[in-house]
Amino acid sequence: MASEKVQQMGKLCIPGMRLSVSNEEYSPGPGTYELRGYIYATLCGILKMEQDENKVTVVSVESPRTPSILPKAGDIVTAKITVVNPRMAQCLILCVGSSVLVRPYRGILKKEDMKATEKDRVDPYKCYRPGDVILGRVLPMTEIHWYHLSTAENELGVVIATAEGSPQGIGMVPLSWSEMQCPKTLVKEPRKVARVIPENINQALCELKIENKPEKEK
Repeated sequence: MASEKVQQMGKLCIPGMRLSVSNEEYSPGPGTYELRGYIYATLCGILKMEQDENKVTVVSVESPRTPSILPKAGDIVTAKITVVNPRMAQCLILCVGSSVLVRPYRGILKKEDMKATEKDRVDPYKCYRPGDVILGRVLPMTEIHWYHLSTAENELGVVIATAEGSPQGIGMVPLSWSEMQCPKTLVKEPRKVARVIPENINQALCELKIENKPEKEK
């Protein structure tokens, strides 16, 4: 950091303004984005810097119109699955509780954190598919640029899903805690289904304009 200038906390920022480098010491927060190793402002507002539990400085821009929210350990978040492989699922965190984030944050759901039992036998493809909307709990951070999530609790897991080949926007209906079915095509697919949908999820998803419509609570 000796050769790179970091803007002073409290400074007035405008969109596109370079704030600092992005590395193991500085991480982008709300109101900012990362591009080619640097952190830039996306809002007009005041520069804010806070250290997280890993002593990483989170660089953010606060605006009166956009409250500053960061996922923290223990929070229940709404996320959308983007990638699934044999070891984990990647996702974008869209909401913390009922609050919609200014920008999505990247999350990881490791196979051992997907279910509470038989962790060594969990198949991520039988739990989640890209496009699924899930509820997860944030675990303590172990990496700078990723939030680690868990869906091991009964109340966490898939809340909105569309079967492969189903019509656009037709959500599947839970048949059990491990299977969902498309009401149009009657196609069944395995999922790690959330047992309870919080009251605030419908409002949060409406604000996000997610195309799939949530089913009623089981």
